[in-house]
Amino acid sequence: MGIAASSAPALLVDRLTKSFQHGNETIEAVKDVSIRVNPGDFVAVMGPSGSGKSTLLNVVAGLTAPTEGAVRISGLNLFDMSDHERTLFRRRHIGLVFQSFNLIPSLTGEENISLPLLLGGEKVPAERMATLIERLGLDRVRSRRPDSMSGGEQQRVAIGRALVTAPSLILADEPTGSLDSVNGRKLCESFARLCAEDGAAVLMVTHNPAVAFFAERTVVLHDGRVAHECRSKDYGSVQEFAGDCLAHSESGREAAS
Repeated sequence: MGIAASSAPALLVDRLTKSFQHGNETIEAVKDVSIRVNPGDFVAVMGPSGSGKSTLLNVVAGLTAPTEGAVRISGLNLFDMSDHERTLFRRRHIGLVFQSFNLIPSLTGEENISLPLLLGGEKVPAERMATLIERLGLDRVRSRRPDSMSGGEQQRVAIGRALVTAPSLILADEPTGSLDSVNGRKLCESFARLCAEDGAAVLMVTHNPAVAFFAERTVVLHDGRVAHECRSKDYGSVQEFAGDCLAHSESGREAAS
């Protein structure tokens, strides 16, 4: 399955709605959301618990189907694919980074990084592995198992696993939630470098304004809808940015009530 021309957005979320049935009640976790992420963009999705952030990310990753709307990655509609095609596409073209790392305890750092290609019966080219290990500062733990790594090292191994296939899109779900502030900042700086140097696109879900501020652009969700969109460069400080995001989230609540 080929990738469409590079002129296509890395990600296009088009009027996406995701509903769940709870007894006799229909709950719309995501409501008519549209987001465009171009190659090289670093975009955060922020909002309080229950705002629809994780549901949005699960749909964008192709893990659950939308009720309405479309998700296109490099011009291809995820949900025009069969389940098998979508699994293969995700393995090759989407890098996933989770808060809980999701490393395999019995595998070494290098083996965990290799996993997406190993699942497809491929080996990681030695040069690519060496570049990832050096770039992420993982030489000390490449032969260690996760239980002998620090939280920051485990997270960097998880990033290596997400990058090993050179995906066009990286999806990160609260990636700093298990890290201290120093390692959280390093992680966000790594994402920014990926966008600037490799042209990768990053969509990162977070509830933390200090983390979202690292992104070029932030989409604020409230009750499943886009309440606000802003650019970090337009604010003089994290505090100013956080205050504006909170104000728009509150206004979104008032508009919905």
